[in-house]
Amino acid sequence: MESVQTIKQRFEIIGNDASLNRAIEKAIRVSPTDISVLVTGESGVGKESIPRIIHALSHRKHNKYIAVNCGAIPEGTIDSELFGHEKGAFTGATQSRNGYFAEADGGTIFLDEVGELPLTTQVRLLRVLENGEFLKVGSSKVQKTNVRIVAATNVNMFEAIKKEKFREDLYYRLSTVEIHLPPLRDRQNDIHLLFRKFASDFALKYKMPTIRLTEDAVYLLLNCRWQGNIRQLRNITEQLSVLETKREVNASILRGYLPENGSNLPSVVEQKKKESDFSTEREILYKVLFDMKRDLSDLKELTLKIMKSDDHEMVKKENQHLINKIYGDDDVEYSKEETAFNYREPDVEVLKLTEHKEAEEPIIVNDKYDFAEEIEEEETLSLQDKELELIKKSLERHQGKRKPAAEELGISERTLYRKIKQYDL
Repeated sequence: MESVQTIKQRFEIIGNDASLNRAIEKAIRVSPTDISVLVTGESGVGKESIPRIIHALSHRKHNKYIAVNCGAIPEGTIDSELFGHEKGAFTGATQSRNGYFAEADGGTIFLDEVGELPLTTQVRLLRVLENGEFLKVGSSKVQKTNVRIVAATNVNMFEAIKKEKFREDLYYRLSTVEIHLPPLRDRQNDIHLLFRKFASDFALKYKMPTIRLTEDAVYLLLNCRWQGNIRQLRNITEQLSVLETKREVNASILRGYLPENGSNLPSVVEQKKKESDFSTEREILYKVLFDMKRDLSDLKELTLKIMKSDDHEMVKKENQHLINKIYGDDDVEYSKEETAFNYREPDVEVLKLTEHKEAEEPIIVNDKYDFAEEIEEEETLSLQDKELELIKKSLERHQGKRKPAAEELGISERTLYRKIKQYDL
């Protein structure tokens, strides 16, 4: 059995982190068997190296190794790609074709981004894992395959299972052995080592001197969060190698290539705030609507009192708490002009109440509805009853003529006709 150090040299894996070494050792131990393996870790950590190690150290090493990116294949064609199809199975299927499982018979198939597989394809894959059987698209003939399946994903599988995006039984079939690769920010001692390796490779590739970092730049490099992991580090190293004219890079230059939120500071990210935010906004909206409804009721009550009373000053003093509640200020003394209110009913023009400066008597600016000015205290405040009463009085005033009555009420003649039929007048 080959050592971890030998495997790292053979597959050009850079780093001495303990968790990385454990993952490689696990891959070495599982290689001689045929059990399925699930490789987990964030995007860009180098998950594709593990299945290559497993295949190279297994008894299948002389057979085919096929790597399939499940996330890159459209949902409509992925079954055909994996399992093949018969001629005429769908539009454009002009001839029969073998899928990856048939082509990799006797070898290893690597399913990258397996968490992106559609549920229907997951059912087919489960059958392959259970007994090595599959059906081509458009065929009823069962075929057999002998493949070793190694899968990889950057998805939280338990969350995907909870959301019913991934089958639980398939997860346990795939993860007979699970190998986790750590993110780059957890391999802090390997970051500068990887940077130097990439810088040397790009210097050779582009035929230019190797780029180097000052001490403050190294410190900045080690404290970046590296959300894109090794892939992000490689890209930034290539950018520096190509774009910078000076071969020595300090912290200020390096900072221009790093993302703004690249600091490796501890942070807590709340995953379920959308639903809670919506619930809170909805509660606030309901509260505002209920408060508006109460204020409107209070305003109507105060308006009726003013309309029925000759002494507006007395009404204002007796209902000062109500005025304060409506205006939202307990310390303000309101003048006569400020305590005048507008009273609205549906389809009725505003009655503007104010006080005459000389006679100290209330004057109704628009006396259009003087026939309905008196409201008895014992009468109902139903809008429907008031509407009926206004229509009746208007029709009586105009001897049953609908057109002038409609004009007086501020509604169309057609609407008045409909109301007459509605109330059977």
